[in-house]
Amino acid sequence: MRAQEEDKVYDDINITPMLDLAYVLLVIFIIMTTASVQGIKVDLPKASAVVSLSKPQTQVITVANNGNIYLNAYPVSIGDLENRLKTQKALTPEFPIVLKGDAQVQYQKVMEVLDLLRRLELSQVGLVTGKAQSG
Repeated sequence: MRAQEEDKVYDDINITPMLDLAYVLLVIFIIMTTASVQGIKVDLPKASAVVSLSKPQTQVITVANNGNIYLNAYPVSIGDLENRLKTQKALTPEFPIVLKGDAQVQYQKVMEVLDLLRRLELSQVGLVTGKAQSG
């Protein structure tokens, strides 16, 4: 009797477990999408239309390929740069600085500027690079 049951060809496939899994995944998907879209309604405060003067302005320091240093497109010496940054720091203790160095400039010039920023304890410094050429 047992041999007959093993040799029997199955004409139907039981898809109930597969459907159960599909329904569970569907319910999870529906719950997750509605939970991320909906939220608690709150009455948000309105911001004033007046431009805030306390927002620190980003200072851009550029070291050209000939070694000249520019602060916001104006040529400065390293001493003048230090004085201007000290003045800016007195007005705004933390302000962002963007440092752009030409690819052909001597590394020492960029390091002088970075050392000056470290001495003045200016830590919000970003270095600008160009996009890589894909070829």
